[in-house]
Amino acid sequence: MVDPQEMQRIKKRLEALKRGSVHRIKDQDPMPSSVHIIGVGKAGAEFIAQTIVQAPDDFLSDDRQRFTALAVDIGDRDLQAVRDVADKLPSDKATVRTIALPVPSRDELFGSLRRYREYLKLEYPRYYWNPNYEPWLPDTIAIPEAGEHFPRAIAKAIYGKAYYEGDRPLDRELELFTNSVDATTCQSIVCIVFGLGGGTGSGIVMDLARHLTNVKFGRRALVLGVGIAPCEGDPNYHNNGSLFPTINELDCMLDQEKNQGVVQVWGDLYRNPFTAGFLMVPQKSAWQETGDLGATNHKVDRELAKFLTRDRGLDLYETLRLLNWVGAPPSQHMAARSQYGARWAHMFGFTTLESDNSNIPDRLGIRAGTFNPDFFEIRASTPPTAALRAQLEDLAAKMNASFAPMLEPEIARSFMEGSSPTANSEPYVQFVIPGATKTALDIFYEARLAYDLQTWDEKLLQHSWLLELGVMLSEPAIRFEGMAGECLWGCACWVVVPYSAIRGEDLEEVRLKLEEVVKA
Repeated sequence: MVDPQEMQRIKKRLEALKRGSVHRIKDQDPMPSSVHIIGVGKAGAEFIAQTIVQAPDDFLSDDRQRFTALAVDIGDRDLQAVRDVADKLPSDKATVRTIALPVPSRDELFGSLRRYREYLKLEYPRYYWNPNYEPWLPDTIAIPEAGEHFPRAIAKAIYGKAYYEGDRPLDRELELFTNSVDATTCQSIVCIVFGLGGGTGSGIVMDLARHLTNVKFGRRALVLGVGIAPCEGDPNYHNNGSLFPTINELDCMLDQEKNQGVVQVWGDLYRNPFTAGFLMVPQKSAWQETGDLGATNHKVDRELAKFLTRDRGLDLYETLRLLNWVGAPPSQHMAARSQYGARWAHMFGFTTLESDNSNIPDRLGIRAGTFNPDFFEIRASTPPTAALRAQLEDLAAKMNASFAPMLEPEIARSFMEGSSPTANSEPYVQFVIPGATKTALDIFYEARLAYDLQTWDEKLLQHSWLLELGVMLSEPAIRFEGMAGECLWGCACWVVVPYSAIRGEDLEEVRLKLEEVVKA
């Protein structure tokens, strides 16, 4: 039961957003923000290429702005498209790089895995040197060829070899990326874009985000996670059980209480790396509209790129300020960077005024009756006609009925200038619905069912985060009843997170169970 006084404080805060527009940039010539992108895997590389292709006319028009992009993938097949368009941006204001991780032989990969304790000890001096350590991959594993599907656990191992070994090419690329971002003289927002399904992007991103945020930036930068969800048209390996561990790993990063349960055992190096929060990007509505996977991916990339780059990054920057106010607990000052609880999944969506917008929650993959955001905005860029204003108000009324927020949604409308048909001149309507839990998402339950049907060996390959510590997060702990994190080596590796919270059950009891374990 929510305390009535706390509800009043929340409502007053939301009213300040709606009536006072405290998150809006009000100056006539606002300070621009610079968006920088790391794209991981095929989905991330394609998004970088699309962003460059449709960069608006005022992209990098301000002397204070820079654009830095890094595409990371196993093999080179999907990186050429990024290099082909990189010269479209001014070389003095943009740095666009790619790195193709080579696929090592099985012996080379296992030689790297056997040295992992040394690497972690150098990176984090308080790392516990576990005498039971063994490589997390089974001895009989077959290593795919470049261009084939990589399970998450193998993608993680390949990333680690490139980051820690030899002349450390990935470490060097992240250093170059960080230096370029630091050379920007306005507010920078770093977006790490990857596909939630599959293996390469979601397998690599867990360690890459940790190294970028906690090591390279020292947690001083705004780093936003952007996960593109799979749709029905994706290959089967995008919709198999791997999505269940992926969502749980993000949940234990972004939910402050769960993340504290990880940090308590394994240290600050595993603190949530997504300091600006997390956008989840469903593709369901685009798939329903097109029925074609390529067209679906293109439409989603195009809409997301508009949102990140329009008006010198204003939409994204104001939305992050909005999410900070919405996500901050009542006791926290809104100027502080919010620590999210279980409601960490901010849903990015888009529509047209001609579409049937009577059931947008379903198009976002949100389970009926599970999700009521406190407040959200509808961002529209349209010609300044009265007819469109009426259509926007009708859309807001429909979304208000669907989501039933505490306060009615606001329309943030901007007007297009000129009539030249540039890439970003089409009218569009976009929104971010804040504060969904993982248990509000259809894909969580679908992934959990697929995961439960797998063998233990199959489940192991679906994990990534914490494997180097011997922790299989989405399985129950061996020695601590009711807790999560099965130990691969039969010792006492675990996390202070109830297993029921991993399963998506009894989430309201998480705090009580954590307190009991800590006291014990």
